[in-house]
Amino acid sequence: MCEVQAARRTPLSLLLIVAGIAVPGAILDQLTKHLAVTRLDPNHPVELLGGMLSLRLLRNPGAAFSMGTSATVGLSALAIVAFFAVVLVALPRLQRRSSAVAAGMALAGIVGNLTDRLFREPGPMRGHVIDFFSVPHFAVFNVADIFITSTAILLLGQAFLGREPDAVEEDQ
Repeated sequence: MCEVQAARRTPLSLLLIVAGIAVPGAILDQLTKHLAVTRLDPNHPVELLGGMLSLRLLRNPGAAFSMGTSATVGLSALAIVAFFAVVLVALPRLQRRSSAVAAGMALAGIVGNLTDRLFREPGPMRGHVIDFFSVPHFAVFNVADIFITSTAILLLGQAFLGREPDAVEEDQ
């Protein structure tokens, strides 16, 4: 039994990949949000790349596309559950580098937006997420959202390539 449990431990190299993406990713998210809050005027977006990208400061109480603006506490609770699901369920089962990359990106995104929900106005569990990247005909988003979306794309790509997700093998 001990040998089976030892075989199921996540290799340290994979945990280092997770941490190497999650920690700098969450820091980058918060740093860019700090810059957005301190340097952008919400009434005057900054146009870049001929209008293909603009920096537009928004404080979003909801989820993507500003959906669920009245469910901020529920979204905060969902983010907390997602964080613990990745840490307590996914991380102990990692066996592939690609899954470690996905877990690191997911954690960077979850922690980035959850930090806003916990520590920004109007208060804990009700904080508004700072969004500032804007492209035509799309939502305004942030670095954490890029990490979350990239995670989804990576996982979908693995599914389409026929790779099974990391899982603990059943005892025979």
